[in-house]
Amino acid sequence: MSVVYLAALAVSIFGMVMLDRRFRLFFWDDPRRATIVLASGVVLFLVWDLLGIGLGIFFRGQTPFMTGLLIAPELPIEEVFFLTLLCYLSMNVFGAAMRLGPSVGRSSPTEDRGEERR
Repeated sequence: MSVVYLAALAVSIFGMVMLDRRFRLFFWDDPRRATIVLASGVVLFLVWDLLGIGLGIFFRGQTPFMTGLLIAPELPIEEVFFLTLLCYLSMNVFGAAMRLGPSVGRSSPTEDRGEERR
């Protein structure tokens, strides 16, 4: 039983937390909304995984880097951490894009309306 993959996921999630804290991208911007969005995303993907497993589309691969702990048939504990990382990363990128979006690659508001700058 190895925890290499689980540890790598935990370190990556910690990195997402530090970026979020530093730039106030997601949880540090609005904790209530962030909790709802992150939990909804993880639950949605877990349901998707369970449906795929039930239909015989998804299955657990064998690797020496995983713990071998399952939370459901063919659903390793690492999947929950991976889905959490995926959702957290997506929301941090979205938060950063919303902060940078208006100022990156766009002209000033007066130029957008066809007015001259003085």
